[in-house]
Amino acid sequence: MAEKYTVAPDLDFIKEIGELGGDSVKKCFQCATCSVVCPISPENKPFPRKEMIAASWGLKDKLVSNYDIWLCHQCGDCSTLCPRGARPGDVLAAIRAYTIGEYATPKVLAKMVRDPKKLPILFAIPAILFLVLGSITGLLDFSPGGDEIAHHLFFSSWLVDLIFVPTAAWAVIIFALGLKRFVKDIHESAIRDGKIEDKEFELAGLLNGLKKVIPSILKHEKFSECSENKERATSHLMVLFSFIGLFIVTNIFFVVLYGLQIHGPYSQLNPVKWLANISGVMLIVGSILMIKNRLEKEDQKSSYVDWSLLAIVLGVGATGMLAEITRLLNLAAVSYGMYFIHLMFVFVLFAFLPFSKLAHIVYRTVALAYNEYANRK
Repeated sequence: MAEKYTVAPDLDFIKEIGELGGDSVKKCFQCATCSVVCPISPENKPFPRKEMIAASWGLKDKLVSNYDIWLCHQCGDCSTLCPRGARPGDVLAAIRAYTIGEYATPKVLAKMVRDPKKLPILFAIPAILFLVLGSITGLLDFSPGGDEIAHHLFFSSWLVDLIFVPTAAWAVIIFALGLKRFVKDIHESAIRDGKIEDKEFELAGLLNGLKKVIPSILKHEKFSECSENKERATSHLMVLFSFIGLFIVTNIFFVVLYGLQIHGPYSQLNPVKWLANISGVMLIVGSILMIKNRLEKEDQKSSYVDWSLLAIVLGVGATGMLAEITRLLNLAAVSYGMYFIHLMFVFVLFAFLPFSKLAHIVYRTVALAYNEYANRK
């Protein structure tokens, strides 16, 4: 006898999914074309048909704890070939955006990140924080003077670290709290849905799965399996490796500053400076290519969470490079102002990372690792 399941639609969930870009879900008539054409959907319990059904019925609990929503790379194959224009890729993207907010704490920040009316507030937070802390500590000098333009004379390196080290720790803690619940939920959901045998979760198995998927992620292999948006792999790789490059540069300069007591600005002939400049250019070009791709794909919808993230990433790269270029051109006031704005963009990107679409870097990586752990091909 078939198991009975009482459907309790969450109408607010359906409404919010629509506002996040999944308003086409009601067009789905469950033909399963999306699951058939998806080149990366597992043979066991394939997506996204079952997710489209659950979304149309407002079954929030079945979706938020379902790690299949993270296996989707939104390549667009299903949306392009859907005979009803239900855009399954966009619906899953909306569900992911909602899920990020569910696992992030406090949820009020997640709602702010998803609300375009709150964007000025998000940028006002670092601006006020910089000015208040800078004034209290005396580490922000609006008249640095000197023959050479040096950003640390205006916005002290001590002030940068006083703000951004705790910001990084904040993001890590928020992710840790979210991931603890996330892994527990997806494991219980996987057992309930028959994706994995009923057994106690093993962290070692997940870490082993992580080792297997990291090379695939770094090469963006899943994108190459799609047909509609293969070109997206290039722009995504550019942005990914630009962040990796800038992370390496930041840590090297941190050691040089506090270990060797050598302040910038550093010579343009310095190899680490080369890496910084190349990474900065890659970040700008990659984000512009992403924007171009989204503008050209009329059959795929981009919501505010997509555009806001792309604008912030582009803003980080553009303001960073402009701060350096104006410094080299000896435009002191412009360079210091641009550096202040650059730090605002960096703060917004990383302080609210656990609440934004960029959090998919963490949740998707863990979901892919869990899929390896579940041995679901």
